[in-house]
Amino acid sequence: MATIVDKQGKHRLSLHGLGVICALTAAVWLGAAEAPTKLVTAGFSPFAISSAMVCGVFLSRWTFPTLLKGTAYVFADLAEKKHLIVWALLAGVLWAEGNTLTVFAVRDVGLAVAFPLWNANSLIGLLWGRVLFYELKGANRGNIAKVVLGAVAIALAAVMLAFSTVHAGVGQHAMHGVIAAIGAAFCFGTMYVPYRKAYLSGMNPLSFVTAFTVGEVTMMFALTFALDHGMHSSAVQLFHQPGLLFWLFLGGCVWVVGDLFQQFAAKYVGIGRGIPLSNTNQLWGLAWGALVFGELAGASHERMLLVIGGSVVMILGALAISTAVASEQEQHATNEVVKRECERYDLDHEKVVLSQQGDELDRSAGDKRWWDYAIVAVATGIFVWLAVRAVIPPLQMNLRWLGVLAGILLLALAAGTYCLGKRTNFE
Repeated sequence: MATIVDKQGKHRLSLHGLGVICALTAAVWLGAAEAPTKLVTAGFSPFAISSAMVCGVFLSRWTFPTLLKGTAYVFADLAEKKHLIVWALLAGVLWAEGNTLTVFAVRDVGLAVAFPLWNANSLIGLLWGRVLFYELKGANRGNIAKVVLGAVAIALAAVMLAFSTVHAGVGQHAMHGVIAAIGAAFCFGTMYVPYRKAYLSGMNPLSFVTAFTVGEVTMMFALTFALDHGMHSSAVQLFHQPGLLFWLFLGGCVWVVGDLFQQFAAKYVGIGRGIPLSNTNQLWGLAWGALVFGELAGASHERMLLVIGGSVVMILGALAISTAVASEQEQHATNEVVKRECERYDLDHEKVVLSQQGDELDRSAGDKRWWDYAIVAVATGIFVWLAVRAVIPPLQMNLRWLGVLAGILLLALAAGTYCLGKRTNFE
């Protein structure tokens, strides 16, 4: 059987290169996805904002896998690996909790500052990757140094940004915002454990996210009704305002695109490398917060130095980690984990190894059915219906920068989709 290294030699784009491209594409889209959470400053509760975004996520999570592979393929993949359904549901629950905390953080300290703080999730992901999946086992000193120094840089950046928040007069609840952002980091960092477990077992990311969405929707509505006054929640009021609802649904859709690329990055380069690289989304979050919403307008010189310096340090730390290309010894350790998963759950080792290389065995379940097109049509129709009724949000925005960043989104999507489709056919 061909090894991963042998397989890479047959393609112009290595799996590591593909993982890096997917992570960078994810960063651009994940950075933009949090922009609609600014509506929390217009008087809506974080639960209302998060609930509406999750509805957009739900529609999109079913649409993209259906469009690319078909429901028959997705359900066949899930049926082969039933044990991973529980893990996908758990990941969805963690995401719903983390996403709600990010909205609280945006409300209390702003997008430009909160975003880098919750991106400390890469530290949590690194820890779980090493402990549970033997990432960096057998790594050379250079790779270990990159990972350790990168982790220290990320932690230092988080401290800098937290200090700038507490002392910059962002608001009387600034510390609450910092705590919420750090809580989101723990939720998101732990969420990557089911990701990695699924892909080491050969599951397609498109199948994983289909089960994932059930967990996130269930948890989000449970949080809303339990903690936000039940049927009197502001979420109920928000759903009677389709003019604003569109933007939150759109934010959920944008997040799904970014998360799908992040899923593929986690599959091909691991969570220890893929997640820190995708966490450069903090740069794009800073761009949306500062350029479109003017969050840093009038900020003091000291605060600007801390925010910008912390962001740069965090980027450098993430890049140091992500450029630590796995050696043969590390790949061997990964193969041992794959064997462990196959033996534990009685999986076909050959199929799992091929999946690791982006070359799953062909399945007849990949054909589209009429209901696949119906699912896509219904989801698209809901977005169109909301878009027709959309109104400009009650926020001050720089429309010129909005157009520029939207253009970058489309360019990143085109590049990422081309590379992923050509190299693996979304497998």
